[in-house]
Amino acid sequence: MDLRHLRYFTTVAAEGSFSRAAEKLHIAQPPLSRQIQQLEEELGVRLLDRGRPITMTEAGRYLYEQGQQVLQRVEEMSAMTTRIGKRLVLQFNVGFVASTLYDTLPQLIRDFRILVPDVEVQLLEMTTLEQISALKDGRIDVGFGRLRFDDDMLVRKVLREEGLCVALGGAHALLASGRKPKLADLETEPLILYPKAPRPSYADQVLSFYREAGVRPRIGMEVRDVQTALGLVASGVGICVVPASVRRFGRDDVQFLDLDERFTSPIILSYRRNDTSALLQQIIGLAGRGTP
Repeated sequence: MDLRHLRYFTTVAAEGSFSRAAEKLHIAQPPLSRQIQQLEEELGVRLLDRGRPITMTEAGRYLYEQGQQVLQRVEEMSAMTTRIGKRLVLQFNVGFVASTLYDTLPQLIRDFRILVPDVEVQLLEMTTLEQISALKDGRIDVGFGRLRFDDDMLVRKVLREEGLCVALGGAHALLASGRKPKLADLETEPLILYPKAPRPSYADQVLSFYREAGVRPRIGMEVRDVQTALGLVASGVGICVVPASVRRFGRDDVQFLDLDERFTSPIILSYRRNDTSALLQQIIGLAGRGTP
């Protein structure tokens, strides 16, 4: 399937008529009809019921909805590429793990945008491992993650070490004790881990803390992200060990207790070793000033 076929199909589907679509696309009706037939043959399904007006089949409706999004994204990429190529705008791409949104990242990005108002700053949520690949491929310029590792192609700077807390359902018995728990106190509690994939990840950090404490966790569920994990905690499915800044998420149905142990999760800035761009140096400078 190519973009031309997709554009032809979405236009016919939107107009409900081959003749109106042909006029809009500035092509003759017979070749337009042949193009749609070729697309149906390629996919092996019927996309349109050719009555008056033309209507979409179930498969056609799905392709129409998805095709509109694809074509819009292509137009956006084309426009931005042109603007960057003509130096009408600079673009700076930032990868981040979701939990950094509750800590250092929002203020840093606000300060960076004030410092470079003419730069298009794009935020892309991705795991630390996904950030590594994206940095090497040039898809992002800087990443904010939590996983420690060494890579000769990248520079990695720990901005700060963040303490941990345990997320509990609002009626959990531990809340009545009024004391900070240790991981040993949580041994029998179903543990909700995130992210489920790719691994290694923050989930493996949590498991390493349990091992260090000599505690065997009772794994309840592994989920995609911290928001899903907190939703399950609120439902009474289990507990979750999270960076302390996650308590700013502000859920009424989840309570947080600091751990009575010195376990921390780092916030790590990563960038390409050979990248000497001025924009990168500016965000590194801002991140360094925000480090305790």
